[in-house]
Amino acid sequence: MNKLKMHSPDITQQNIDKLLELFPNCKTEKQDANGELGTGIDFDLLKQELSKNIVEGPQERYQINWPGKKEALLTANAPIAKTLRPCREESVDFDTTENLFIEGDNLDALKLLQETYLGKVKMIYIDPPYNTGNDFIYVDDFSENTNEFLTRSNQKDEEGNRLVANTEASGRFHSDWLSMMYSRIRLSKNLLSNCGAIFMSIDENEISNARKICDEVFGPNQFAAQIIWKKKNTPPNDKVIGAQHEYVLVYVKNDLRSINLRPRTEDQIARYKNPDGHSKGPWVAGDLTANVKGGRYVESLNYGIINPRTHKEFFPPNNGNWRFNRDKVNGLIKNNEIYFGKDDNASPKLKRFLSEVKDGVAWTSLWDFAPMNTAGSSEMKAIFGSSTLFESPKPVGLISHILEAGSNKDSIVLDFFSGSATTAHSTMQLNAKDGGNRKYIMVQIPEACGEKSEAFKSGYKTISEISKERIRRAGKKIKEENPEATDLDIGFRVLKIDSSNMNEVHYTPDSISKDDLFNQVEHIKTDRSSEDLLFQVMLDWGVDLSLPIRKESIEGKAVYFVNDDDLVACFDKGIDEVLIKALAAKAPLRVVFRDDGFVSDSVKINVEQIFKQLAPATDIKAI
Repeated sequence: MNKLKMHSPDITQQNIDKLLELFPNCKTEKQDANGELGTGIDFDLLKQELSKNIVEGPQERYQINWPGKKEALLTANAPIAKTLRPCREESVDFDTTENLFIEGDNLDALKLLQETYLGKVKMIYIDPPYNTGNDFIYVDDFSENTNEFLTRSNQKDEEGNRLVANTEASGRFHSDWLSMMYSRIRLSKNLLSNCGAIFMSIDENEISNARKICDEVFGPNQFAAQIIWKKKNTPPNDKVIGAQHEYVLVYVKNDLRSINLRPRTEDQIARYKNPDGHSKGPWVAGDLTANVKGGRYVESLNYGIINPRTHKEFFPPNNGNWRFNRDKVNGLIKNNEIYFGKDDNASPKLKRFLSEVKDGVAWTSLWDFAPMNTAGSSEMKAIFGSSTLFESPKPVGLISHILEAGSNKDSIVLDFFSGSATTAHSTMQLNAKDGGNRKYIMVQIPEACGEKSEAFKSGYKTISEISKERIRRAGKKIKEENPEATDLDIGFRVLKIDSSNMNEVHYTPDSISKDDLFNQVEHIKTDRSSEDLLFQVMLDWGVDLSLPIRKESIEGKAVYFVNDDDLVACFDKGIDEVLIKALAAKAPLRVVFRDDGFVSDSVKINVEQIFKQLAPATDIKAI
């Protein structure tokens, strides 16, 4: 019976495997620091494979570089032995909701989500630290290489992955910010679907660097827009030139058409009327003349159009052209798609039907129509009774516009700098408005609130506590205001990043001495529940973390069913053939047990034979 690996994917090894598929001649054997031989890549030969010229050494080339870039790449690719532990008591509608709130370091979260949500996220929105000199950034632990993670990454690291103030006096002021963002942007790209897009709020401090790292990760051709958002009416008076705006940087995974058109406003739709009861529905008169083909006169497009009711003939004004040839116009007239004015005496116009125009209008790069930052504070006050719990929260209306541009009604939306959880609030609000079923994944580190802050005085110890409470209150308020939205999902499943459920012996069995052997009999930590194990299995197997979960008692054992038969799991001990046959009769897609959960070795051996007879398509694993 195969065992699950119980750690996030080794992206470095995946990249090596992909390269060796393309360039098998670059495969070589190398010694590691301990003198052990292993498979590697001949990078000098690989450089030559990728060059049209003879490669003799490093060459100057256009790129962005900074101290720590290589370490940031290594830490992005290195696997971790961590997991997501469910927290029912802080969740809302845990068993049925499709929304996730992940509490912990977003670098760890992005790694843990790699297999489950690879290529499934339609839209990412982030509002990262702007690097103003006053805010906090993540300083990641770059000291650990991929070979060392098995001995350390399943232990809580008190030194790495922490938030520190990044002051302008720091010698690595921009470098630390770049390292933090580079690893996270790289990992987030993997999660985007082929038609996905990322939206990043940022200001003047790092906009140029943000574009450079996104150009490198996504490619410069995937740049969609640098939107200017007017965030305030008046500039600050402490500067000669005061900024009234911030930016929203937009990149797509593959195709610029991933961005939706802006929905038409009610006023724009109201322009379309149907005074003649046309079968194609509402229409608006459009110009039938055209200054086409670079302004060149086209003789064949200059002819008389005759009103069939008045027999009056009209020619294009200013000796110009009609848009269509005579046969096309005659066909339009026959179908009543040419308009000659209310009195039937005006120059012909083309009826532009609402049913035939694009499903929206183009976005502009200047967003002076979105709510300003004062709206975000007002929304917090409406929810909490205070506008100072969170500094400069983004307004719901701004994120709603971003959702309209980047998501569809059934999209997965990710925000790994959740902050005050405006993205979750906006997602629920838009779903209530348009009947959508967008699902969100919020990620927020439990950053401590200052003891002198209004948030701390109000009983909130961390930013993530504020985030979760906002979602609870906002969801309840939206539900009350939209009673017709009976299927609206206002719940969320809280998952907390923690060390692996597996003891050290699971990852490094060869390092256990004889003296420690009896202390390491249990390969699963004693303080972990069956539901803890279930979610680590779901992560490891790439099963959607938002699927419905049902728990049943079968033959006296606790059995979990994820999405009915997508995954069946039993982590109790004393499993016998009666239970195994009962589960096999259900023919699940996947089934998993504890490796030490069987009553005897013979039962363990017979598991595969029983499933082979009763459910041959079931994938069987053990932890």
